[in-house]
This record gives sequence, structure tokens and C-alpha cells, in this order.
Amino acid sequence: MFFKKNKKEEKKELLYRENVIVGCEPDAKENIIRKVGQMLVDSGYVNQPYVDGMVEREKTFSTFMGNALALPHGVEAVKSEIKASGIAVMTFKDNVDWDGEEVRVVIGIAGVGEEHMDILSSIAEKMLDDDTAEQVKTCDADTLYQILSGKE
Repeated sequence: MFFKKNKKEEKKELLYRENVIVGCEPDAKENIIRKVGQMLVDSGYVNQPYVDGMVEREKTFSTFMGNALALPHGVEAVKSEIKASGIAVMTFKDNVDWDGEEVRVVIGIAGVGEEHMDILSSIAEKMLDDDTAEQVKTCDADTLYQILSGKE
């Protein structure tokens, strides 16, 4: 054969079960952003510089969204460090101080192109429901994975 077939790159899931960690101990906001960012790196969604871009975003604009939720993501300058769209989730036993706001759920986001806004709106839509937002704070990892991924 003269030509090799291009292997179609396998599309990554937006959320893998191993990227859902519940019952974490509260920590400093920057440490949490770095941990959730490292989960994105370890899963192959982003390159390491994206994590610094997540920290940078938080210095200029809080990613607190209400309902005890924060959605850290990178600044525009690190968009090129995103290899695939994905999220990573951490929930906390107790409130985390997020610039004076109380946070219990942190979802790190990396979105390729316009997928970024689709991911944000999808999460926001789920978390606007007070019952779901309350459940997400305290449920087990499998339940949280099901809520966010829509998979059993």
C-alpha cells in the first residue's frame, strides 16, 4: 500500500469518571485551581501552561457563579494550550473562601473554540436548579458523574 490511512484521533469524553473527586478538604483558592487544572493536564485535555492561565484568569475576574459553584478556566492567551474540550470536578466537605464567596463545587473547564461557551451554559443550566445544586454539593462521585455527564 502506497498511502497510510490516517488514524482518526479518538474523540475524548467531556468528563471521565476519574475526573470527579468528592469530599475534598478545603484549601486556598489558587491551590484548588492548580489541582483541578492538573487533572485536565493529566487527562490530556490541556498542556501545562493552561493551568497558569486558569490562575491568571482568577486574578482579573472571579469565576464564582453562585450556588456555591466556581468554574475556573484559562485566559484567552492560553486557548492554544487546549488539546480537547474537557472538565474536571472537585467538591468540598466544607466551604472554600472564593474571594469572600462560599464555594463547595469547583469545575475546571477547557473548551476548544466555541465549545467553551456551550460547556459553561450546560453546567450553569444544571446548577441553576437549586435541588440539583444542593445534591451536587454532597452526592457521591458516581452520582455526580451521572448528573454532569448524563451517563449511567
